[in-house]
Amino acid sequence: ATHTVGFEKFRDYVLGKEDGIPKTPKWAEEITGVPARIIKALARLWASRPTSIIHVFGGPYIRGPYATEPARLEVALLAMQGIGKPGVHQLHNSSCCSTDTPFPKPLFAPFIYSSVLGGVYSRLWFLPYEKLKEWYKEVLKQFVPKTLVHEAILNPPISFYGICQSRMPVEEQFIKYKYPADGLPEVHMIWNEDGCLITCWNGGYKIIEAYRSPKIEFILAQHPWLENDCLFADIILPVTTKFEEEDIGIIGSAWSTKQHFAVVYEGKCIEPIGESKSDREIILMIAKKLEEKYPEEFKGLYEKLTEGKTTEDAIREAFEISGAAQYISFEELKERGYWLVPTDPEWKKYKPGLREFYEDPEKYPLQTPSGKIEFYSERLAKHFPDDNERPPMPRYIPYGESHQESLQHPRAEKYPFLLVSNHPRWRMHAQLDDAVWLREIPTCKIRGSDGYLYEPVWINPIDAEKLGVKTGDIVKIYNERGSVLGGAYVTNRIMPGVVYIDHGARADIISLEDRIDRGGAIDLIAPDKTTSKNAAGMVVSGYLVKVEKVDLNELKKKYPETLQRIYYKDAGLCYESYVSTKNESVHN
Repeated sequence: ATHTVGFEKFRDYVLGKEDGIPKTPKWAEEITGVPARIIKALARLWASRPTSIIHVFGGPYIRGPYATEPARLEVALLAMQGIGKPGVHQLHNSSCCSTDTPFPKPLFAPFIYSSVLGGVYSRLWFLPYEKLKEWYKEVLKQFVPKTLVHEAILNPPISFYGICQSRMPVEEQFIKYKYPADGLPEVHMIWNEDGCLITCWNGGYKIIEAYRSPKIEFILAQHPWLENDCLFADIILPVTTKFEEEDIGIIGSAWSTKQHFAVVYEGKCIEPIGESKSDREIILMIAKKLEEKYPEEFKGLYEKLTEGKTTEDAIREAFEISGAAQYISFEELKERGYWLVPTDPEWKKYKPGLREFYEDPEKYPLQTPSGKIEFYSERLAKHFPDDNERPPMPRYIPYGESHQESLQHPRAEKYPFLLVSNHPRWRMHAQLDDAVWLREIPTCKIRGSDGYLYEPVWINPIDAEKLGVKTGDIVKIYNERGSVLGGAYVTNRIMPGVVYIDHGARADIISLEDRIDRGGAIDLIAPDKTTSKNAAGMVVSGYLVKVEKVDLNELKKKYPETLQRIYYKDAGLCYESYVSTKNESVHN
């Protein structure tokens, strides 16, 4: 073939010549519940005209058990249609600085990670892989993927493949790392600056267990809000919000279409509240104290971090690195507030997406060993010959060694619902969960009979009738890893046998011993394991749960203290919920 290798193996798998199971629409209907006639109609529609696929990162589609497989099957599907020809593209949100899209090319792709440390991350972004890896080796003596933090603390030693960072080439995922690294100790202190590991990543209750491990002698958190991971910290340093800081950034549709980039000046709206400081200030204040108290061990630390630059210098450096400085001065940007990156005047000469590969695969090969789209990966076959969870050729994997989260597995007899958890519609991950004006929207929160605003749990009417549940009732979603409460939202927009709840709600744990959360932080009960045994991605959707109606009065009797926390009926949990001695549970 001119553009692919291994198609014959894939064809034989789909037709059932390999395993005796033809992957027909009827076969798929029995698994998915989607009628075979709909599957046939979609296939015919897809095949009859040029079709592109658009993603914004991928959501739960690539954050479930064995999520490598649907992602790779999508590539196979596009390859069979001739990806790169007019109208056949894959547009995704993950290559934020790439201009390899089917849209007109901008003049350049600006990148501003942060000015927190003098643009250091912006500089790293443009380093070639070998230089970037040198930097990682120098700075990261040992590291652990976020998806394995709990395992690293509770069950060391562990091993994993790849640095697990964007921009790394494919070869990086075949390099094995271990924790603890040779000659280095285990972690004894955690410095947490985002406060959302337990509610935005897999295995939330296991992460809490790791935080409480005797191995962890001290946890420092810096965050604008007292929430989630911060509740397990020994010291919490209040951080300013963007409204209290000066900085620059990028906005617009650049993350999806790579067009209409805007470099913006972010002016300070208000002075810092209370004793809050910016992340940069906090880091530098701690560095200065360490250098003063331990001059030998931390000699030159402050200077190394600042590189002799003030905060304003750091902002200006980030501006210079962004690329916008060639077209507008910092003073002009500050005065105007934004600068739109124009479309490259010669954009027509750049062919969209993979058009060049489509037209001449020999001259414009892909970055694979063969230079072609590989239905069968020789690299996977070489490095992981016995991996049945991410085999050389993509396939349907309902369950396996790492996960038994399928309705086809016997475990579904105990936990009969498949849980879907999307990125939230009314939040940005865990941010804005306390935005009171959004809570007026019916699908944002469900107010229980106790006045508490619960995270909505979408349930099909057929299942709701069996469970004896109606909209507004409080339900418990649980499995062997723990339980989370939510407010029932009965709707035909979710299919029978499936329940749906957004990720990112603020954790409000009633009992650590019994693992019960009231806030709707669904990732607390997500699987502890990663995508598959050799892929360290997160698994936060597509797993088994059971659902049942909750008696709030019984809960109040069992957990009187935690259910009497101060709770503002519109704003929800607050600082006083954890530090106040008042007895009122609901405030107007």
